[in-house]
Amino acid sequence: MHRARDELEHEEWLDVLESAGESLDLDSETRSQAREVFLSAVPDAQRSKRAAVAAALYVAGILTGNRRSQETVADAVGVARLTVQNRWRDQMAAAGFEPPEW
Repeated sequence: MHRARDELEHEEWLDVLESAGESLDLDSETRSQAREVFLSAVPDAQRSKRAAVAAALYVAGILTGNRRSQETVADAVGVARLTVQNRWRDQMAAAGFEPPEW
């Protein structure tokens, strides 16, 4: 669980997440889940935060049944598809969920 201060500290990245979620036509439940996943393990390195946003959106789609492809999520956030592919499982585990085996 994150603190309210975390939301303020990472407001810029949460705005990126919201914008990408809207462009992906994700419902509010999925965007809210993506916020929680992102805030559960925000990376320290500034350069890694965009990748964490993309992974959080992809994970949230899996968790809520509102899934988008890795490529679609990557394009919406401005990262490579390989970035999403390489990070989503760790992001899911960091948020306390068991990644699927597929």
